[in-house]
Amino acid sequence: MDSKGGFNPFKLVVTTIFALLSLLVAPAGAADSATQVIENLHAELLAVMKQAKELGYEGRYQRLDPIVTSSYDLSFIAKFVMGREWKTLSAEQKSEFVKTFTKLSIATYAANFSGYSGERFKTISNEELRKGRLLVKSVLVRSSGGEVTLDYVLHQKDNRWRIINAIAEGVSDLSLKRADYSSYLKKKGFDGLITKLNEKIQNYAK
Repeated sequence: MDSKGGFNPFKLVVTTIFALLSLLVAPAGAADSATQVIENLHAELLAVMKQAKELGYEGRYQRLDPIVTSSYDLSFIAKFVMGREWKTLSAEQKSEFVKTFTKLSIATYAANFSGYSGERFKTISNEELRKGRLLVKSVLVRSSGGEVTLDYVLHQKDNRWRIINAIAEGVSDLSLKRADYSSYLKKKGFDGLITKLNEKIQNYAK
């Protein structure tokens, strides 16, 4: 209604637009919280990189264990990468796979972040995705000035933001693992897949 009691179509359109925007834009606190998860992960990675030689592989593994397991929703990722085959597994097999996958995830970080030469991380932006998820964009800045794009998709679990996908240079880690794991599972079976993952873990430790 306008000041004279009549219908005001312009006011209705503006009100509708703001109502839609309120549904599409993530609350600032939520975005900040998700960004903090990424920045905490990056800060710990840098700290480990700077002490890489002193820590050694085992030291890096122990140091990264808590930050990786608290930053990622590894049980969600483990289920996703198995694809349709997840439903065929017993409760014991599911538990074993999540446990092995978690060890491999930590081992991968411990093996790959094994030195420091002036790198730094920089958070670029964040944006809302479908299903209440958030995308946090960042880059790894090399000492030479070159950059590697690192984007993270997060969702909420137990009222906390957790990473469910890491995208490096546009390549989705989640998609790569799903294609690899589900294919290997069909060819070699569950025991064959677990053996393969354990071999990777052992090779990282060498």
